[in-house]
Amino acid sequence: MFSVKLALKLNNREATLMAKHAGFRRVVFNMGLSLRTQMYSEGKFSDSKVINEVKKVLTNRVKKQPEFAWMNQLSSRVYQNALIDLKDAFSRYRSGKSGHPTLASRRNKQSFTVDSSNGKVVLSAVNTIKIPTLGTFRLHEPLECNFVSQTFTLSKEGSHWFVSFCVDVERLPIQQLQDSIGIDLGVKVFATLSNNQVFDAPKPLKRAKTKLAILQRQASKQVNGSNNQGKTYNKISQIHSRISAHRKDLLHKLTTYLAKTFKLIKIEDLNVKGMMANHNLAEAISDLGFYEFKRQLTYKCQMYGASLVLIDQWFPSSKTCSHCGNKKDMPLNLRTYDCPVCGRSIDHDLNASLNILNWEQPSA
Repeated sequence: MFSVKLALKLNNREATLMAKHAGFRRVVFNMGLSLRTQMYSEGKFSDSKVINEVKKVLTNRVKKQPEFAWMNQLSSRVYQNALIDLKDAFSRYRSGKSGHPTLASRRNKQSFTVDSSNGKVVLSAVNTIKIPTLGTFRLHEPLECNFVSQTFTLSKEGSHWFVSFCVDVERLPIQQLQDSIGIDLGVKVFATLSNNQVFDAPKPLKRAKTKLAILQRQASKQVNGSNNQGKTYNKISQIHSRISAHRKDLLHKLTTYLAKTFKLIKIEDLNVKGMMANHNLAEAISDLGFYEFKRQLTYKCQMYGASLVLIDQWFPSSKTCSHCGNKKDMPLNLRTYDCPVCGRSIDHDLNASLNILNWEQPSA
């Protein structure tokens, strides 16, 4: 199973329709959460039972009130899935996987889910997509082939709307042309491969910091909840969306290239959370997206039939000479590894990637 995410090409009327459905989802989610919270002191009722009763109240009473008549003009599948989301949120909370569900805000990411009550639908390889209960919308890029799916999630990032859906199939493995590669990740250079390929990171947040600071300062001086403050927050949201898009573009292109090219890929299993504790490196590491790189590479290796080996984070790849095995301390400011034993001089990151490539699992 894998997911497909596509950018929608909407006109103003269609974008307004999406915003209305996102608002519908937010109202229903918040209503359900408030009612569930109020029931805490009225006896021991399961989350599932309370939410099922909330669903009946919404259907039989709330939607029939004049002030909520607008709900009847929108897809009923939105509030069905909003309550499913609420039930899942409580399930994660009860299992300790997340905190207590909180009220959805207008300033949070706008999203909602719809599905086909008649079963799965066929999506043709054209530049439009028919979304159940919503209609047909244009795509920025056509589907690469025909798909079959039932549930669709619409989300807004910056000023753009996207549709995503899951496909219950497996991609056919491809034949990689090269055997193995070692990869060293770094702050100055994002990825150095053992074949001497280098991939620089765009670091979009670093470039946008000044503009973001100006807009955030401007928003703090505006009247809370005013239209002008809302416009400023929209500009901030659009900048963050572009930052995310630049980062994802690099990561998707690089991880796809690696998984399609090499049969065996070795990387260090970095402790990103621990690295973020270093205040001098936290912002740079966050901007680079190390965790997302590993996540994408993991599922793409499974998708394309490549093998991924995660090497222990304490393996001294930077301190070891890749030629003779001598070890010495290597401060971060040194960009060249000069071995005092064999005399080899090599780029610091390339040396580390060669050590990662040559790493072997210790015998038990």
